[in-house]
Amino acid sequence: MVVADLTPAPHQHGLTAMTGTKPRPEPLDPPMVPFALAGIAAFAVAGVILLLAGAPESWLWTCLAGVLSGIPGLLTMLRHDANRRRRRALSHPEFTVAETA
Repeated sequence: MVVADLTPAPHQHGLTAMTGTKPRPEPLDPPMVPFALAGIAAFAVAGVILLLAGAPESWLWTCLAGVLSGIPGLLTMLRHDANRRRRRALSHPEFTVAETA
């Protein structure tokens, strides 16, 4: 029985041999508090607009639920960002964030 080798050669399909010489990029780790605050603010603004527009009561309850459920999310993201700063200080001691006034 003859078995054909179906693996492509390194020069086919634009594939090149991996040498491992390029540095591996670090994963993104952005600050998350602004995202949580933006979500809470979006639900609050939508609630005010719906209140002024005379929207159904269930829509207002949905906005209130969005704001209230955003609070634990905000607390979680505050903790995440504190750990993020700690991780960054341990892995990149030369990295500093300049405070802007």
